[in-house]
Amino acid sequence: MKTIPIKDLMVPLEEYATVSEEATLFEAVAALEKAQERLDRDKYLYLHRAVLVYDKNNQIVGKISQLDVLRALEPKYDDLGDMGKLAHTGFSPQFLKTMLKQGAFWETPLRDICSKAGGFKVKTFMYTPTEGEYIHEDASLDEAIHLLVMGHHQSLLVTRDKEIIGILKLTDVFAEVFHIMKTCEV
Repeated sequence: MKTIPIKDLMVPLEEYATVSEEATLFEAVAALEKAQERLDRDKYLYLHRAVLVYDKNNQIVGKISQLDVLRALEPKYDDLGDMGKLAHTGFSPQFLKTMLKQGAFWETPLRDICSKAGGFKVKTFMYTPTEGEYIHEDASLDEAIHLLVMGHHQSLLVTRDKEIIGILKLTDVFAEVFHIMKTCEV
């Protein structure tokens, strides 16, 4: 089987949703919607699920996922600490419901959604990618799969030299792996 370079599977930066770190939550969500509307559905099977954030030098410095947007609407989640670690502790559904009531989560955020969407700056809730979330455009699909699985990432930022040129989404990697599986004789 031939090696599939990452650059053949990535979404180029110019086709992905991006906003300035000074943008508001509303502007980020609008950018995602606009990018999804103009997405070439023949080329990409799945919609984008994140927005890339650039700084004043037009360098990508962060990401905003759909979960990041929802968390931004309820600031009380910040009081809980590292949500990634908490998610893997195995809390029961009953305990989570108790937390919702006792912590007064989601009492007003949806009612205040318009003011919050226009008031929150992206830089206050964006996620800053770690070293393990970057992959070179000439890397193999095998390496990408390894990074995605080991890091539990939804995407990787694709680089050329030190510049980010695109994003490799887990959904697109999965689609390619599924395509390869279908060519096998079972």
